[in-house]
Amino acid sequence: MTKVHPNLNPELQSDSEEFNCGKGGGEAEVLTVWRKSLLFNGHGFTVFDPKGNLLFRVDNYASESKGEIVLMDAAGRPLLTIRRKKLSLSEHWSVYMGECRTGQPLFSVRKNIRPLQKKILLDITTAGPASHTHLHVEGSYSRRCCSVLDDSRREVATVKCKELPTGSGVAFGRDVFRLVVEPGFDPARAMAIVILLDQIFKR
Repeated sequence: MTKVHPNLNPELQSDSEEFNCGKGGGEAEVLTVWRKSLLFNGHGFTVFDPKGNLLFRVDNYASESKGEIVLMDAAGRPLLTIRRKKLSLSEHWSVYMGECRTGQPLFSVRKNIRPLQKKILLDITTAGPASHTHLHVEGSYSRRCCSVLDDSRREVATVKCKELPTGSGVAFGRDVFRLVVEPGFDPARAMAIVILLDQIFKR
C-alpha cells in the first residue's frame, strides 16, 4: 500500500477543493484517516487535517481487550477516552472528556440490534443539553460508506473511501479513508465514532 505521511504525499492531503459539502455558512473539514499507528507501526489510527498535518492519533489500540481506547492530539495529549460498558448485553460504549473514566460521559454509543432497522449501525445519545442530543449511524463501515445523522436526518459526518485520480495506478484500500465533518460538529467526536465503528464492526 502507498506510504502515508503528513505533508509528504500530496495525494493523501484533503480533497477539500473538489469535495465541498459545507453547509450553513462554512465548509466541511475533510480529514484523512489511516488505520495504523505511527508510533508502534501497527494497530491504531493516524488522522491528518486538510493540509496534511497530524491531527489525531490512537496508539493503544493493541490493548483493545481492556475495553479502553484513548484518542489523542498530535502531541499525545488525551482528548477523549472511550470505554466499553461492562456486563452489557450488547455493544455499549461511553466516551469521556480527556482522561476521565468516571462520571457522566459526553455521549454513549450502542450497537443497533433492532431487526427492523438493519440499516442503522449505531445509536448515539449525548449527555446533557447539546445541539445534537440523539444521533445514529447508517450505511456500511466495511465498505467505508456511512453517515452520522442527527434527529432531522442531516449529515453531520460521513465516512468515504479515499479516492485517487483516475489512471494513477495507486489504490489505498480500506485502511485509508476520508472522514468528512460538517460545520458545527466536533471532529474529535466524529473520530471517536469512527473508532467505535471499527471496534464493533471490524470483525
